[in-house]
Amino acid sequence: MTRGVETTSTGATLQATALKMREAGVGMLPVLENERPIGVITDRDITVRATANGLDPRTSHVGDVMTRRVFCCYEDESIEEAARRMEEHTIRRLVVLDRGERMVGVITRDDLASLPREERAGPVTGE
Repeated sequence: MTRGVETTSTGATLQATALKMREAGVGMLPVLENERPIGVITDRDITVRATANGLDPRTSHVGDVMTRRVFCCYEDESIEEAARRMEEHTIRRLVVLDRGERMVGVITRDDLASLPREERAGPVTGE
């Protein structure tokens, strides 16, 4: 799991969000409200829902095009459960929450693929 993940808000412009993604080297940012995820914005959301529809990235906002369904797991769940959830929903990333529903990080398929088999039974946090 990656901690200290960049995030955004519904009021951020698409241009600012795309710049943040580029600087962080990521294709997805969780959208938070009061420290809780309410959606995600992906580079694909910006391209397909905004650019393809002629929205101006300087004036359009994350809330206009974000994906509102957030797939999550809890930090104390097993890595195997996170992998199962990704496979079940055909997704590449899960937002990781604490039991207070606050975001603590993101886990990706690449994170899972890089783990030795013996470490896959442990918690998502790797602790």
